[in-house]
Amino acid sequence: MTSARHKQVVHHSTRRRLARIAVPAAAATLVTGSVVGVAVGSGAPATAPTAAAPATTSPTPQAEADTSPYLAARVGAVSRSAKRVTLHKKPPVKDREYMTAPLNLWAEPNDKGKPLDVLPEGRTVAITGVVKAGFAQILHAGQVRWVNADYLSDEKPEPEPEADAGSEDGATLTAGVSTAPCPDGSGPESGLTSSAVRLYRAVCNAFPELSSYGGYDGHGEHSTGQAIDFMASGSLGQAVADWCLAHAGELGLHDIIWSQRIWTAQRSSEGWRSMEDRGSATANHYDHVHVKVS
Repeated sequence: MTSARHKQVVHHSTRRRLARIAVPAAAATLVTGSVVGVAVGSGAPATAPTAAAPATTSPTPQAEADTSPYLAARVGAVSRSAKRVTLHKKPPVKDREYMTAPLNLWAEPNDKGKPLDVLPEGRTVAITGVVKAGFAQILHAGQVRWVNADYLSDEKPEPEPEADAGSEDGATLTAGVSTAPCPDGSGPESGLTSSAVRLYRAVCNAFPELSSYGGYDGHGEHSTGQAIDFMASGSLGQAVADWCLAHAGELGLHDIIWSQRIWTAQRSSEGWRSMEDRGSATANHYDHVHVKVS
């Protein structure tokens, strides 16, 4: 009896203590309404975030850019890894000079690669006075460029007089093709093909004022015996080039090169085409007319 009664008293005492512990916790939950969790274990109660103090963070630059087109442009355009551009001071202009021939325009003082443009004869260019490797530095469209210095002059070049239809030069343009032996002899015919010999004789008879020729040799189109150089400059050279072009079909011509221009049978519809500046009057064919037969 004593043992059973004692256990019952202990049991009721334990329930009263548990009730005293549970009531304050429940009351706290009802009063504040902010407890979202209870720590279980022997450690200290966990600290929980409350609705009264929400967490805040600063917006990132990209988040701001998403809501502003202006900021989006700045975020997308600015890059620390972008290549920096070094601005160079333009040299002062010293003078203006005339071009005495069509000149190729180069980005550097050399003729490597393809020229940027071909500047027409008779116009002026702004020179800086700097010359490197035969090329003069100029300012063209606000940019530093280079042209062949040999064809710049203080004086404006005079236009060549056109041949009159009744003059000697005009008559040679309509003259027929002769195959008679050339008065200058047959020396230049050595090593030439039969078609090239015919060309040599035709031009020699049409232009008796010619006295010097370049025939067969070991370079370029001359190495096959199909090309001839007629040594002439100025109006005479122009007349020879025009005469050859007028008889290109009859003589079976492949190409004509004169005054830094070229005509080819393959692109005959384009007429004369400009060539790159090769650096000298001879290389640019200002002192001779080069003609090749097919």
